[in-house]
Amino acid sequence: MSEERSLNFLEEIIEEDIRNGKNGGRILTRFPPEPNGYLHIGHAKSICLNFGIAKKYNGKTNLRFDDTNPTTEDVEYVDSIREDIKWLGFEWDKELYSSNYFDQLYDFALNLIRMGLAYVDDSTAEEIASAKGTPTEPGKPTPNRSRSIEENVQLFEDMKAGKYPDGAKVLRAKIDLASPNMHLRDPLMYRIKHAHHHRTGDKWCIYPMYDFAHGQSDAIEQITHSICTLEFIPHRPLYEWFIQQLNVFPSRQYEFARLNMNYTVMSKRKLLQLVNENYVTGWDDPRMPTISGLRRRGYTPLSIRNFSERIGVARRENLIDLSLLEFCIREDLNKSAWRRMAVLDPVKLIISNYPKDQIEVMDGENNPEVEGGDGSRPIPFSSELWIERDDFMEEPTKKYFRLGPGLMVRLKNAYIIQCDSFVKDDTGRVSEIYCTYIPESKSGSDTSGIHVKGTIHWVSVAGAKTAEIRLYDRLFRVEDPSNEEGDFKEYINPDSLSVIKNAFIEPDLENAEPGFGYQFIRKGYFSLDIDSSPDHLVFNRTVTLKDTWAKEVKKS
Repeated sequence: MSEERSLNFLEEIIEEDIRNGKNGGRILTRFPPEPNGYLHIGHAKSICLNFGIAKKYNGKTNLRFDDTNPTTEDVEYVDSIREDIKWLGFEWDKELYSSNYFDQLYDFALNLIRMGLAYVDDSTAEEIASAKGTPTEPGKPTPNRSRSIEENVQLFEDMKAGKYPDGAKVLRAKIDLASPNMHLRDPLMYRIKHAHHHRTGDKWCIYPMYDFAHGQSDAIEQITHSICTLEFIPHRPLYEWFIQQLNVFPSRQYEFARLNMNYTVMSKRKLLQLVNENYVTGWDDPRMPTISGLRRRGYTPLSIRNFSERIGVARRENLIDLSLLEFCIREDLNKSAWRRMAVLDPVKLIISNYPKDQIEVMDGENNPEVEGGDGSRPIPFSSELWIERDDFMEEPTKKYFRLGPGLMVRLKNAYIIQCDSFVKDDTGRVSEIYCTYIPESKSGSDTSGIHVKGTIHWVSVAGAKTAEIRLYDRLFRVEDPSNEEGDFKEYINPDSLSVIKNAFIEPDLENAEPGFGYQFIRKGYFSLDIDSSPDHLVFNRTVTLKDTWAKEVKKS
């Protein structure tokens, strides 16, 4: 984190705690994902915050999987979460699970029952919801609220022993049915679920609710700063009530604004719909806001950490512009990505006065933004080249500085050429362009004295490799699809993916590896996709060179 910026409100709290000697100056945070889906960019912000704060103040962070719902959780998600955190550049102190504490949580629940602060309720979910009242009307006790302590203990033990089917009974805290905070109106603590758990197997058929498991897990681990998003503010009094009644370590909950970003959705439930209904190819589809999707698309850990730093830590919800994330990846890749040439919409260019069978090797810097160019690579040059179709115009306009009849341009890293003629195929489309080159105009040793305003990229026909290019855009065509009328999937952008089957690329790119960024000169930043094979190279466009979306929105 930058030392020049002012402290955010969480850092101010922590520094005050350290000055006061709270917890002996010890800082321990936790990142507690539920393993029921893949992490997304919103989780990345929470990861950067929890791990970043602990690191700044010489503390530690636990990774704790909130695995209290066996019907939605899977080892696949556990593995992906581990991978995402490590990829972002963070290491946890202890890997823990809420299921580690099932025995302790059960004992905590028995203690509350014995104190007269919890009871078993046979009411249905609908009856419980109705009896809770409304925010303006107090709730009413269900018939089971007055059960004796002895009966509640026996019933709860019978629940654990598997004597009742799913939904037959729940354990509720006995707090205040007239509380203005609905979360304090006898909240559920345990429910019956006869389901196989990915870690505990079939040992348990009762599972703690989040509000009971979360705070007590924090207390067991002696978490000093339990950092949650704003929707948990109403849950804080319940978090504190359980801790106070059980007289356990007084962990403290703090809330910050979750990350909401335009042109996407952040709900795991909605992301799962996109996956299950085949609107995307999987959780790691490069259009998804998941960390695995961003990684596959070519985003770097540094760009996401910088993005999290730039948006800061706020106490108020707001909608972050996706363009800021794209700015962060452009900023990083501009400094690190190797430059290569790729022609996505090719037309053949023939240099009439260049020796037909000659292959000349040009020298190209890997990255001119790095002092020394970050090395260089050989670029084969010949009499036949591929150039972009839109770099040629049959009838050039006044300020057109690329190629056209009689016009001259420089070929990147090579020579100046002049267009002499062109031919069309049977459909009327330009199929070949004929030029002559100026031998004295070679880049790096130009003695021609000729100055041209345009430079275009190219790939030599000799040695060119073919590749599939996947061009990605925003997944949704509206800024906030979750707040639109109807099904959010109706607003999916039909042009979020376009595929170019046969682009031509420099031969050096056959050695590309996933995770390494390339700038295709004048085309954008790209990364090799995991679908690639030696015989079929596939590149994903990470981001365009410039923010073109804003311009398109203004036009529409």
